[in-house]
Amino acid sequence: MALKITRNKAAPLPGRCPLSECMKLLGGAWTPNVIWYLSGGARRFNELRVDIPGISAKMLTARLRELEHKGVVRREVRPTSPPSVEYSLTDLGQDLVPAILAIVDVGHRLKNRDQCSATS
Repeated sequence: MALKITRNKAAPLPGRCPLSECMKLLGGAWTPNVIWYLSGGARRFNELRVDIPGISAKMLTARLRELEHKGVVRREVRPTSPPSVEYSLTDLGQDLVPAILAIVDVGHRLKNRDQCSATS
């Protein structure tokens, strides 16, 4: 006999779900890494490539453009010869750093829990 599905008593979310919006932003491949390394200050493209081993130039370019378009990253062309470009976090990008730190903290706890259960 199938169980009856009860009606959800939680109030509906206003408009678009804010959690989904945030996770859509952070869920992109390499996105948390880019935000993490930019949280330490402005970086040039090649510095980010060194910071994030394994990311291709094409993927880094795509992530930086996407984050710039969404207002998370600021792109600034420096008037040097030859011109250089620096990327930094906007205020919105800085607001995401505590969320990433919380995820890292939970990740450490999960890793430690898994290591403890593996040795038991």
